[in-house]
Amino acid sequence: MPAPLTIDTIRDAPKVLLHDHLDGGVRPATVLELADTTGYPALPSADVAELTGWFTAAAQSGSLVRYLERFDHTVGVMQTEDALVRVAAECAEDLAADGVVYAEVRFAPELHVERGLELDAVVEAVLEGFRAGSERAAARGRRIRVGCLLTAMRHAARSREIAELSVRYRDLGVVGFDIAGAEAGFPPTRHLDAFEYLRQQNAHFTIHAGEAFGLPSIWEALQWCGADRLGHGVRIVDDITLGADGTPRLGLLAAYVRDKRIPLEMCPTSNVHTGPRSRWPTTRSGCSPSCGSASP
Repeated sequence: MPAPLTIDTIRDAPKVLLHDHLDGGVRPATVLELADTTGYPALPSADVAELTGWFTAAAQSGSLVRYLERFDHTVGVMQTEDALVRVAAECAEDLAADGVVYAEVRFAPELHVERGLELDAVVEAVLEGFRAGSERAAARGRRIRVGCLLTAMRHAARSREIAELSVRYRDLGVVGFDIAGAEAGFPPTRHLDAFEYLRQQNAHFTIHAGEAFGLPSIWEALQWCGADRLGHGVRIVDDITLGADGTPRLGLLAAYVRDKRIPLEMCPTSNVHTGPRSRWPTTRSGCSPSCGSASP
């Protein structure tokens, strides 16, 4: 008989993680210590238990706005090389302890220069942290390989610069490029020069699309920008309908994703926390690029 499914067997099972944000999983005790070390003054509490409770409540609020408030504080304490090395090392250790054997962890270098760090120094500190954390995990019998995705912010104008940075460090631990941030009002096509450069360099990239915004965001990420993968992509469900007999029917965009085998980084825990839960719509959202249907 198979062994009973317990939290320990789940944790021990080897896992691959393709969508994780470095600044989204910092230990609350580390946040407090780094705030004290760096002089960051804006934490909602100076008590570990209270701060942990605050982070947890914000994560499970169902509000993307409140969910993202936590990042103000984690990013706020990650503005020195020592802080970045420590957070990255603990990230690798924590993932390995959960049974992750391969991870791609992303962060936005441009958010960590408030105290004068250069972009290269930010990337090098994070890569050093991943190396150190992986070595410590291996010493405990938990092997993990951590690759890094460099993220550019959709609302900013540094995507080409970050794309060049990702290519410059791709043989040193950076495995790809990403854009993230608010989808509405900041379409991925604003960053076409970055994506064109990456294609010319035979580099890989994913795009946050179809999380807080719908099918047009997914369509642009694929058909205009040429994304290799989609970050989240949960709103692709808006292009799937159920027939009277319960048979699912794919719209043209959903069928394209299926036919091209485009990976979706679904992030179910994040999606439950922030609200864009999966659903089976009875009518398709209005999106001209995906009008029509195809059999599943």
